[in-house]
Amino acid sequence: MSEKLKELRKKAMALPLSPGVYIMKNKNRDIIYIGKAKALKNRVSQYFGSQNNHPEKVRKMVENVDDFEYIITDSEFEALILECSLIKQHTPKYNILLKDDKGYSYVKVTNEEYRRISYVLQKGDDDATYIGPYKSSFYVKNSVEQAQKIFRLPTCSRKFPQDIRKSRPCLNYHIKQCCGVCTGKVKLKDYNELVDEALSFLKGGDTKSIKLLTDKMMQASDNLDFERAAKIRDQINAIKKMRDKQKVVNTSVEEQDVIAFATNGKKGSFEVFRFADGRLFDRENFIVDDPGDESSARSEFLLRYYTIRDDVPKNIVLDSEIEDAEVFEQWLSEKRGKRAYITVPQKGEQKHLVDMCKQNAFESLAQLEGIIGKQYAVLESLKELLGLKSIPYYIESYDISNTAGDENVAGMVVFENGKPKKSAYKKFKIKSFSGQDDYGSMAEVLTRRFTEYKKAQENGETDTGFSKLPDLILLDGGKGQVGAVKPVLESMGIDVPLFGMVKDDKHRTRAIVSDTGEIAIRPDKNVFSFVTGVQDEVHRFAIGFHHQRKKKSMKSSTLQSISGIGETRAKALLKYFRTLENIKNATLKELEDAPKMTHDSALSVYKYFHNSEENI
Repeated sequence: MSEKLKELRKKAMALPLSPGVYIMKNKNRDIIYIGKAKALKNRVSQYFGSQNNHPEKVRKMVENVDDFEYIITDSEFEALILECSLIKQHTPKYNILLKDDKGYSYVKVTNEEYRRISYVLQKGDDDATYIGPYKSSFYVKNSVEQAQKIFRLPTCSRKFPQDIRKSRPCLNYHIKQCCGVCTGKVKLKDYNELVDEALSFLKGGDTKSIKLLTDKMMQASDNLDFERAAKIRDQINAIKKMRDKQKVVNTSVEEQDVIAFATNGKKGSFEVFRFADGRLFDRENFIVDDPGDESSARSEFLLRYYTIRDDVPKNIVLDSEIEDAEVFEQWLSEKRGKRAYITVPQKGEQKHLVDMCKQNAFESLAQLEGIIGKQYAVLESLKELLGLKSIPYYIESYDISNTAGDENVAGMVVFENGKPKKSAYKKFKIKSFSGQDDYGSMAEVLTRRFTEYKKAQENGETDTGFSKLPDLILLDGGKGQVGAVKPVLESMGIDVPLFGMVKDDKHRTRAIVSDTGEIAIRPDKNVFSFVTGVQDEVHRFAIGFHHQRKKKSMKSSTLQSISGIGETRAKALLKYFRTLENIKNATLKELEDAPKMTHDSALSVYKYFHNSEENI
């Protein structure tokens, strides 16, 4: 422990066991972190003890702390209010800071012969009509897109009437999501009527729009205009279908926010679903750098989010518990002016909404990493199941294959971002011994693999195939294989999580095993499918290499049965001609020109395959 750390710890140990706010400062006296505590002494002294158990974010912050101040409050609730105010005032570097850039959104209606409807984030300096403002850009965007689909309005970049009949209609016309103004079959009057109906839908909502359209349909039917009545009927059905799709994000709770958090250790993603009148009206996503401890991150986010939001709903649903939930409820209730509740659902409709919200948080992180959200969620689940410090984006898996110790080989497969990376696969021939010893073979392979890693590091190489450390190693085997490899990694100073994959008596993946015991994976269907896929792939790759070597060995044995052809010449011939068939079809001259061959040995090979004693 450094002298500065000892000095800060000594000061922290002298703090009172009272609630309050602590303010961390760097050498320049800049405020870099503000936090609250139920007991100042206990909370602040934790920062300046052992750094081994702190998240990376906390370690970085502590490294930059030169001094701290504190303010005692009468209660933890007062500490929360003060913390909120001070963070808003100073915006410290190591606190979670959210940028409130929502602004307002509008529905734009162009002023032209064939009017267009779109959503925009701000009014333009033109003669278009703007409907709004709306606080939720999510609501405006989705509503406009729904209106365009329901009333089959064009969304292309064509100009009308200039581009009418100039080219073929696009795909939207053929799948009945556009009325096809470009075909010249849509009258201007009929088109503008569609635009008016779309605007009525946007202004009045689906219920009012259905009522108005139903009246129009009945009127058209009474006038025997059945074609028009059928078109209006299709519009009504489209609205109802769109409304039914939205039921998946409806809730029986009238007013609530659902908040979920996902992290990869380096970045965090907070997703917020906002409901009013039982329907999703807004969603937001915030990406934060180095979120640190998940529980603390959730608390910090809650504090910052409702600091920049004026409206607090009755119910706030979280994906996991936070510290001091009662204090936060009191603060949110005061801000709302009525009782507010924080809940963490375990089942039912609310749990379903939380899971959906969390999946979207994963999706946002996945987009940053360039992977699919489902794969990201599987890797996150694997991280939690195995107790890893970070998500295993880069996984190496190893398997040994032989036939009673003959042609002993190993295969290494790589899964990057949850998908096989075949360009990184490696094959190994066991060299240090002969015979069957799966434990010894696995130890040799991992020794060679990380010896190559060390060489790459020393030479500054980054593209050798072995220059990258994996986030996780999965061996095809149980505790024996893990026990054989773990000392190798420790002796070489390689700090990579190591586990085995074991099968049941029917050769199906059963569990993951460490050197201390088994970890069940069957309850988590997605993780189970992923690990099974890894184990099947590494087994396929290793056994394929073994069969390849076995086949080559058999060819070599065939050649060695020819007079004058030993092991060296047999290998040289196979290497030169590639296949036994090519050797069989080679001329005597071609055989003589092959490496390590003489006229007599070439003649023996030629006669063997041509079954001839003729004088050549």
